[in-house]
Amino acid sequence: MSKPLDNPHDLGAPPSRLPLWAQRAGMVVFLVGVVAAGGFAFTEHWRRATFALGVSLIWLAVVRVTCDSRVVGVFAVRSRRFDAIFTAVVGGAMAFLSASVDALGS
Repeated sequence: MSKPLDNPHDLGAPPSRLPLWAQRAGMVVFLVGVVAAGGFAFTEHWRRATFALGVSLIWLAVVRVTCDSRVVGVFAVRSRRFDAIFTAVVGGAMAFLSASVDALGS
């Protein structure tokens, strides 16, 4: 039976094979990466912040594929495949651009 806040795109998806604690740990790693990126941005280390956020988004793609929508919560927007591809592409682009931009002598 589905609840009102269940992701309608994942109603037929099989449950994750990972235990609940491992799924939550994956989300904690993602959130730590986002907080680290925010810390870098706050201290005006923009390239590091962009790289950390890009890597965090790539990790979110892995988490989205391997974890249940209820654990992922608000990051489960569409189907698992769409969310994973979107976050991996955006995260990869951010990480690539941050690593390839010249440091301008800093």
